[in-house]
Amino acid sequence: MKAIATPAAVLGLFALSSTASAATPQETVSAAISGDVPGLMTIYRDLHSHPELSMQEVRSAAILAKAAREAGFTVTEKVGGTGVVAVLKNGAGPTVLIRADMDGLPVVEQTGLPFASKQRGTSTAGVESGIMHACGHDTHMTAWIETARLMAAHKGDWSGTLVMIGQPAEETGEGALAMLKDGLYSRFPKPDYTLAFHDSADLPAGQVGAAVGWALANVDSVDIDVKGIGGHGAYPQTTKDPIVLASAIVMKLQTLASRETNPLDPVVVTVGSFHSGAKHNVISDDAKLQLTVRSYSDETRTHLLDGIRRIARGEAIASGLSDDLLPVVTVKEPHTRATWNSPEFTQAAVADLKGKLGDANVVVTPSVMGGEDFGEFRRADEDHIQSVIFWVGGVDPAKLAAAKSGGASLPSLHSPFWAPVAEKVIASGSEAITLTAMRLMPRT
Repeated sequence: MKAIATPAAVLGLFALSSTASAATPQETVSAAISGDVPGLMTIYRDLHSHPELSMQEVRSAAILAKAAREAGFTVTEKVGGTGVVAVLKNGAGPTVLIRADMDGLPVVEQTGLPFASKQRGTSTAGVESGIMHACGHDTHMTAWIETARLMAAHKGDWSGTLVMIGQPAEETGEGALAMLKDGLYSRFPKPDYTLAFHDSADLPAGQVGAAVGWALANVDSVDIDVKGIGGHGAYPQTTKDPIVLASAIVMKLQTLASRETNPLDPVVVTVGSFHSGAKHNVISDDAKLQLTVRSYSDETRTHLLDGIRRIARGEAIASGLSDDLLPVVTVKEPHTRATWNSPEFTQAAVADLKGKLGDANVVVTPSVMGGEDFGEFRRADEDHIQSVIFWVGGVDPAKLAAAKSGGASLPSLHSPFWAPVAEKVIASGSEAITLTAMRLMPRT
């Protein structure tokens, strides 16, 4: 694939000349990215048109692996399934890990882009659907390729070991753990720092942001199977109605946030699905609830899950159900654990980027209740590894300003209409990650 080859423009920028020697690494990085944007957009459009579902990222992984090899990295494929690990050793110094996630979502694209995905596939759960990069992982992969090229071209400006990984299955919360279990930190150099970015549907295109401390939340999916005793709708006294019981559970669950959790400790308990019954005049003997539960600390997560079990059991007992008919609460695994941006490390990274990219182009962002398994790479050795995940804005500034002024609402991540300003995301993402990595591995 010709678009993967290192562009001649990049090599030319680093040729020996009086002009190049006078330029700072930041200036040459910025100039290289500007020259590379047309080729990067070719890569992006190809990745966007060919999304792959979680743990099926064979084509995407091959593109990343080929690009890293051509940049001079030692590449290992099929780590944790379809994961890619590319290592570039460049003398003494710290080890920095840079991650891009590769998977698309089971979404039918409706952006109207000329290169919109028409792919369809079947997930590992057996569900057939359309596939779309509705979360922007195509921009992440493209920026990863550019970062690999830039770091290789700038070997004279940094010293240490660079580990770049293409991670599968972020959307299902499986990929980071799968790579770690497959020896990411034993087969390859263990990082001192981990870096990543995610495109944002809330920031203007190209603006870089980071939360200090909690960045993204614990995400749990919980099923509650509510039992009952069915019967005729005209004779409810002969039944134990699971719809009434499930409704009581739904209402009581709200007190976990409103009455049992510190208001300064954000949590979400959302019942996203409630199914029971099949006919107007028949009281069912079963109701099924599906919940998404969000929190930050492990302690708060445990409190919420224990509270869900307690409420389901308590309401069933209050409804007169016997022990053999008590609700069954199932916490689905794997769950996604919260992502923590090391505070001092993040503040230093933000301050450095403000100085290099401009104060208005870098901001501190609030924590969000979305989930992201990037945090697992820090948790694997949290006493040693420092970590940050950046946000990079993907929204046209004029459209964002109009929406904030009461205009048309904008699509969010995971929307079939999400189409970021990709060239801005890719350029700013690769520049922020490259400059941060180079700062962490100074030439001594």
